[in-house]
This record gives sequence, C-alpha cells and structure tokens, in this order.
Amino acid sequence: MPELPEVEVCRLGISPHIIDETVTDVVVRHWQLRWPIPVEVEDLKGQVLRSVSRRSKYLLLKFDSGTLLLHLGMSGTIRVIEADTPVVKHDHFDLAFSNGKLLRLNDPRRFGAVLWLENHLDNDGILAKLGPEPLSDDFGHGYLYERARNRKTPIKNFLMNNDIVVGVGNIYANEALFLSGIRPTALAGNISKRRFDNLTDTIKAVLSAAITQGGTTLKDFTQADGKPGYFAQSLNVYGRGGEECVVCQKTLVEIRQSNRASVYCPSCQKN
Repeated sequence: MPELPEVEVCRLGISPHIIDETVTDVVVRHWQLRWPIPVEVEDLKGQVLRSVSRRSKYLLLKFDSGTLLLHLGMSGTIRVIEADTPVVKHDHFDLAFSNGKLLRLNDPRRFGAVLWLENHLDNDGILAKLGPEPLSDDFGHGYLYERARNRKTPIKNFLMNNDIVVGVGNIYANEALFLSGIRPTALAGNISKRRFDNLTDTIKAVLSAAITQGGTTLKDFTQADGKPGYFAQSLNVYGRGGEECVVCQKTLVEIRQSNRASVYCPSCQKN
C-alpha cells in the first residue's frame, strides 16, 4: 500500500497539470471500488478544480460545490495523461479537463476509493477520527508520550494506529524505530518522554527524506506507463531480515506483528 510520502509526491506530481482547469467529462468504468462511487461525481462536469491537498493517505480535490476524495488502496495509481491515452485493464475512473489532460485512476485490486464530500462536509466520518499529520506542528514533543500513557500496545502497532498519528506506515515505522533505538515490540506505555520526543523527531526526518527522494519521480505521474511505487531508498531494516545491521553487523531479526513484517537489530534497539 502506498504510504504517506508516496501519496504526497503523487499530489505534487499531478497538481500543476489540473489545478484551475475545468472538468469536461467524468468517466466511471467500474462503480464498485472499496465503496460504491457516488453518482454525484457526474455533476463535476463544468466545475473548476480549485486545489489538490492531502489528508493522511487521501487526496482531496476541491471544487466549489464539494471535495472529491481519492484513495489508492493497496495497489492503485493515479496519472495525469493525454486525453487520447488508450484505456487499459483496471482503469476505473477518469476526470477529463479542458486542457486536454485526464486524471486516471487504475486500481487492480479495487481497494481504492472515489468519494464525494458535498459542501466539503465529511458526513460519513472518513476523515473525522484521523490523528494529526506527522509533519505538522500538532505532532510535536510530548504528544506521543501523553497518548501512550498506560498503554500495553507494542510501539510499532501504536505508531501505525491512524487515531494516534496518520501516515506512519509499515516501512517508515520500521525505519524510524531503528534510528531511534527502540524495538518494535517495546510497550508504548513503558517508553520515556525523552525517547518519545527523539522518536517524534526521527519520524519527521524519515518521512521528509522520503518525500525529498520521491521528488525525482514526479514525471512518472504524467506518463501512462509510469510505475512509481516505493522510492529507491537505502533502507536500514525494512525488507532486510537475516542480513547484517548497517551499524553493528549483528543479524537483523524479522518477526510478524499484526500480519506485517517487523525487522529490528537485537543489539541497537532496546525495549
């Protein structure tokens, strides 16, 4: 599943090509994704796209009458392409614009979403319960410590709870915990404020670095055959179970937590 940096780079990639453009057509080839696509999306014809923002892993396309919410799900991709680009399998949704561009959603597993927030109101609560953005001032020193008090949840599960903080997915949780010297199995309620504040700074740094690296892929979002996924990064632990730690050369341990891989160094990371 694309994580926060990938979705943010997607936003940066598509925005210059469609903001301030008028929708000339809406094409829905498959109405049932994770949730049914609402018929109200057809009313976007003739409306001007005012802005493209992001909340957690959701893209928010703002029009005068409401906001179109897009989610990539497990395997979805979004492109801004030429209007005459041939349709391929799993191309489920198009917005055509007055400049001859198409915004196209391709989603093989159909776990993504296209939803409409009339008058920009989140009546179904899709966004209502989300925690703070990790790169915002709301996610600062003391926040994680206060939210973790008396919790017996493993810290990695705690970080990946969107009610606590959004967008710290599996890859970046693994990396931030390694750089902070905290094992993914450590109980959140047992971690000191000092270690939590260091972890907060590390999460911000890891995500910011990933977004910066992803800037090299911006052109992929205007190519029909572009395949931006996780950026080509030098990861310290994720996907490296059984290999040597880059710091101490001890063997990295891989375990399963909530059906996700957690990799850590038994020497550099402590409970």
